[in-house]
Amino acid sequence: MFGMLVVETIGKIRRLHEIEGLPIKAICRRLGVSRKVVRKVLRTGATEFRYERGEQPQPKLGAWRGELDRLLTENAGRASRERLTLMRVFEELRGLGYGGGYDAVRRYARGWQRARAAVSAAAYVPLSFAPGEAYQFDWSHEMVVMAGAAMVVKVAHVRLCHSRMMFVRAYPRESQEMVFDAHERAFAFFRGACTRGIYDNMKTAVEAILVGRDRTYNRRFLQMCSHYLVDPVACTPASGWEKGQVENQVGVVRERFFSPRLRVTNFEELNALLLDRCVAYARAHPHPELRDRTVWEVFEAERASLVRYTGPFDGFHAVPAAVSKTCLVRFDGNKYSVSASAVGRPVEVRAYAERIELRQDGRVVGEHRRVFGRGHTVFDPWHYVPVLASKPGAWRNGAPFKGWLLPGALERVRRKLAGAGDGDRQMVDILTAVLSDGLPAVEAACAEALREGVHSADVVLNILARQREPPLVATILTPEALRLRHEPVADCARYDSLRSSA
Repeated sequence: MFGMLVVETIGKIRRLHEIEGLPIKAICRRLGVSRKVVRKVLRTGATEFRYERGEQPQPKLGAWRGELDRLLTENAGRASRERLTLMRVFEELRGLGYGGGYDAVRRYARGWQRARAAVSAAAYVPLSFAPGEAYQFDWSHEMVVMAGAAMVVKVAHVRLCHSRMMFVRAYPRESQEMVFDAHERAFAFFRGACTRGIYDNMKTAVEAILVGRDRTYNRRFLQMCSHYLVDPVACTPASGWEKGQVENQVGVVRERFFSPRLRVTNFEELNALLLDRCVAYARAHPHPELRDRTVWEVFEAERASLVRYTGPFDGFHAVPAAVSKTCLVRFDGNKYSVSASAVGRPVEVRAYAERIELRQDGRVVGEHRRVFGRGHTVFDPWHYVPVLASKPGAWRNGAPFKGWLLPGALERVRRKLAGAGDGDRQMVDILTAVLSDGLPAVEAACAEALREGVHSADVVLNILARQREPPLVATILTPEALRLRHEPVADCARYDSLRSSA
């Protein structure tokens, strides 16, 4: 208000002198201002006067500036959660003997922060990318409510630099197999890849940072890039502006996709929702440079310039593991079963984003849906059926068989045999037949036995034996040296003569 009054007074002084021609003395008498003020306005021709103090006198703080600079520098170097408030800094300075007030410290600290920001401020050059030239990849951590419990999910972000089209997918981890899966799903959605991928120096991709742009990349990561014909480029450490588009995308996704907090039942529902929101956002928002077209329209045009999508990359993370005598392999804090034939020798665990594959000597000895957390045990009861042949007593209390629901007729036979004295042994015999005859044949034999009103193992095994094709009889060729020249002629008359004589 005071500033507006001063500017208004200056305008009145100028108009009274220039338009009405009043002398300085008359202007002073009419407006109630001093001659010094009127002369300054008329001589300078300025329409506004500002007072700026050249240097703030700080009689008490002056001797403590060095100590205050040290405290402010130490505080700025702390993590944001550990940083002290300015009042706490003032209290520490008081503890060292400073006798001045808080206002002087506050004013000095503001000037110190402005000077520090001016020194650290940086300028950037806007970047431009051709269609299909590059994409950017990054991770973020978001909070959701899944199955009624709040949890942090790891979100993979892929962004096409030309069209600004985004792809977002959530995972429980940031491990290498999740990186592979995110690329596979993103490129399948885009229907192609770019010639260059821009990354930060994440450990799942970069093993060593060398001089300049040189990096030692992980071998499996390079295999993935080779499969999709992508040239990987790693940013300078602590230089997020080199992949500023995806950094900006993280903030947009957090604000628009995850706020308010999402409530889902599982990752499948969450990822379906995120994909729908990516498409909806691209269809609704104009491209930042091509303002007459939406992001989706520019993305549709860019698809023709993408590197052709040739199919999925076998994106697993492999580690060796030992097999326990209970046919279990430990991986990532959980246990998975393998075939009984694999006991005693190590296996290779191939971890994918959603499944676990266990191999030994090139053959698959176990495959399970992957579980996360710790302390879980995942069984495939068929892995333990060969063990039942020698240990049938394990059928009743074996952990892999608890709650095992057998298919169709097998389950009905199991329930009927449960009341028999040797029902466990008979059921083990039927299950063991699956190893040689196959599950469809055994189930069909059980169904046939039930139609006949019987359910014993002997009947089921007999049906299986009758259904098996008889082995082919080998044809033996008689060598010429053993062939008879005069084949004997059958003459039953001699036997008739012996019978008549008797």
